[in-house]
Amino acid sequence: MFENKNDPLAPKHVFITRVVFSFLTSLLVVAVSLGLGTWGYHVFGELAWIDSLLNAAMILAGMGPVDPLTSVGGKLFATFYCLFSGIVFLTLMAIMLAPIYHRFLHNFHFSDGDDAGDL
Repeated sequence: MFENKNDPLAPKHVFITRVVFSFLTSLLVVAVSLGLGTWGYHVFGELAWIDSLLNAAMILAGMGPVDPLTSVGGKLFATFYCLFSGIVFLTLMAIMLAPIYHRFLHNFHFSDGDDAGDL
């Protein structure tokens, strides 16, 4: 997906395309994670759909649950969904920062006289 360190620095439109693609990929991951959480809270936590959506969004955003869970299945689901959400957060940061970090490192490898300075 990215150029090798011996290749010239990619043009800005390629870099912008990579950033937009990373952002859209992150949105897709968030949408799937939110859908999974909503479904799980509804099925295992026995909450209404809107309450399930609220709980899933709050956990995914790192804020914490809203409704107390009474069933064992709901509590187990919430436990694993919280762990899953933490991993999703780290993954999203990696996806979104990868093109920026790569461009910075790629530009860093150029000598002073080459195409450096085109961040």
